[in-house]
Amino acid sequence: MTPQDRIGALPIWAGKVRIDPLGGGITNVNFVVQDAVKKAVVRIGTDIPLHLILRANELAASRAAHSAGVSPAVLYHEPGVLVIEFIEGKTLTAADVRQEAMLDQVVALVKKAHQTIPLYLRGPAQIFWPFHVIRDYSATLDKGRSPHMARMPSLLEQALTLESAVGPIDLIYGHNDLLPANFLHDGTRLWLIDWDYAGFNSPLFDLGGLAANNDLNVEQEAHVLKQYFGRMDATIWPRYRAMKAAAALRETLWSMVSELHSELAFDFATYTQTNLATYETAFVAFQNS
Repeated sequence: MTPQDRIGALPIWAGKVRIDPLGGGITNVNFVVQDAVKKAVVRIGTDIPLHLILRANELAASRAAHSAGVSPAVLYHEPGVLVIEFIEGKTLTAADVRQEAMLDQVVALVKKAHQTIPLYLRGPAQIFWPFHVIRDYSATLDKGRSPHMARMPSLLEQALTLESAVGPIDLIYGHNDLLPANFLHDGTRLWLIDWDYAGFNSPLFDLGGLAANNDLNVEQEAHVLKQYFGRMDATIWPRYRAMKAAAALRETLWSMVSELHSELAFDFATYTQTNLATYETAFVAFQNS
């Protein structure tokens, strides 16, 4: 059975359906479906233990995020299938995120997600600790005899340094994958989508990931921290820099693992090198903070 056949057989459609591929997914396969009365996005994907992705966690996070007012509604689910409301709007690019007015909206939405999603979350909840993820990825790369293993002793040593520098954390419910394409703007407001990696974490990880994934400059980073925390002082900056580097390192190792194991048509080798360069720049900035 093809994904399209499976989607067409779902019991939620009214009348004839049109199924079109939707690009952009690199942990699942996505489609836009139009029936007689509604338009929806269908995400096809099972658990991915190598990336610590559990679809039950994604479902719970998606439902809570909708109840919190930050994400589209879940219309239907079954094992391996998640159907969500289609939002007519623009998928952001990094250049969009860097615009001052848009960046303010992004930070406000992220802060709202952090603070309100736990009020609606039900059932078991994941912890997303990036340094655990980094160590787990390293073990996966070792088992898979990755050509990147020669780098790992140095990267793991740096990760320990970063983890120590982060120190005690405030605990929020993080999205943990703030790529620009996970923000949609409908012309009036922003939406945050794709909750594959959601879990309790430090807010500094999402803020650092936002900066690393969207190439924010130092002035923009300082603005983001001041907007989020209501202040900017000497105690926040080095801890934030450490977590920003960790976010870039986690994305780099994610791509290295995907080089070995993903069956999706995506240039993971180039993505690895791009994120490795981002990480190296972030680590030097941390050292100089």
